[in-house]
Amino acid sequence: MAGTSDFLDPQELSLLAKHQVLAKRVVEGFCSGLHRSPHKGFSVEFKQHRAYTPGDEIRRLDWKVFGKTDRFFIREYEEETNLRCNMLLDASGSMGYKGDRAISQTKLDYASRMAACLAYLILRQTDSVGLTVFDEKVRSQLPVRGGPSHVKNIIDILASTKVGGETDLGSVFHELAPKIKRRGLLVLFSDCFGDLESTLKGLAHFRHAKHDIVIFQIWDRDELDFPFQNWTRFECLEKQGLKHTVDPKHLREAYLKNLEVFRDGLTKGCHRNRISLVPMVTDQPYTDGLGAFLAARNKIRRPGRI
Repeated sequence: MAGTSDFLDPQELSLLAKHQVLAKRVVEGFCSGLHRSPHKGFSVEFKQHRAYTPGDEIRRLDWKVFGKTDRFFIREYEEETNLRCNMLLDASGSMGYKGDRAISQTKLDYASRMAACLAYLILRQTDSVGLTVFDEKVRSQLPVRGGPSHVKNIIDILASTKVGGETDLGSVFHELAPKIKRRGLLVLFSDCFGDLESTLKGLAHFRHAKHDIVIFQIWDRDELDFPFQNWTRFECLEKQGLKHTVDPKHLREAYLKNLEVFRDGLTKGCHRNRISLVPMVTDQPYTDGLGAFLAARNKIRRPGRI
């Protein structure tokens, strides 16, 4: 079994240490100064006190504490102090591809390390995170929880995950959407290969539930520029025994054209549904793309501003 150090490299974490994971839209949960909550009033589960700052609602002052300390403190509650993040990891066969230029072993390895890092950042800021692994169906699930020790639970699932069968993104999304009761941040790690119309309908189901959705679309460089020159045997990673030996020069133009249509359709569909689509390529350190994304989002949602 792989250890924590196999997924969380201290040097990589240091590159992302200054970043916070902020919700871009209204979510069920409120981390003071970070995330906006749709709820008014309080949860019944008290979590902690924090010092009063100008702008806080007077009704949230704890007058008993004031009477004892002569200082103003605000009562915070569990439901109001936690962003809930659901991470969805695509472990279908196509995620098992690795070209010669990739840094990590496969697209799944690359996505898994990114998921572990993101979970670490979220848990470090006292928010909560869960993990669902799927291919054509849900294969494993870890409920949304908080606490520093939870990152080990997530890494155990990631370490045991192997690439599986075919992809059915739309069906899986429709299955999961009703089960995620509280709106929050939903992060998908996938190459998004599959029927585009079905995928977009599944994503729209999540958006209808008012989740804030981020897709890290994982690419191998080979899939983007199709570098093959000589006769090559292509094997399907999702259907066993399906393979063809062809001259790639005759396929390249058609492949790149279909790729452009696919990427354009996905980009427009995500824009239409207000979904953040972030391309990630496995020949580049994931810390570069993840850091740039978090920096851009934090610039939009500065602490204390909605």
